[in-house]
Amino acid sequence: MGQAAKVLQLFKTLHRTRQQVFKNDARALEAARIKINEEFKSNKSETSPKKIEELMKIGSDVELLLRTSVIQGIHTDHNTLKLVPRKDLLVENVPYCDVPTQKQ
Repeated sequence: MGQAAKVLQLFKTLHRTRQQVFKNDARALEAARIKINEEFKSNKSETSPKKIEELMKIGSDVELLLRTSVIQGIHTDHNTLKLVPRKDLLVENVPYCDVPTQKQ
């Protein structure tokens, strides 16, 4: 796969992750969409393969961070926040387990 195809694939993956992570939050969805598009547009003319690889690594790290670390919260009243974790964030947490397994 060529480098341009990899960049496009990362762009699409970031947008899919954004849609999953910020589901039902129009303001966060739009802010994330704008940020992703701005970052890709600002580096559109980059020609250095080394710099492109570095930017791709940053983009992949951001996607992983969003997918594995962000949990939505909903304000239910003045001092209460209800957390809404996605199913892919729920892993079994057994004491002394070296490798957590996915919940089914």
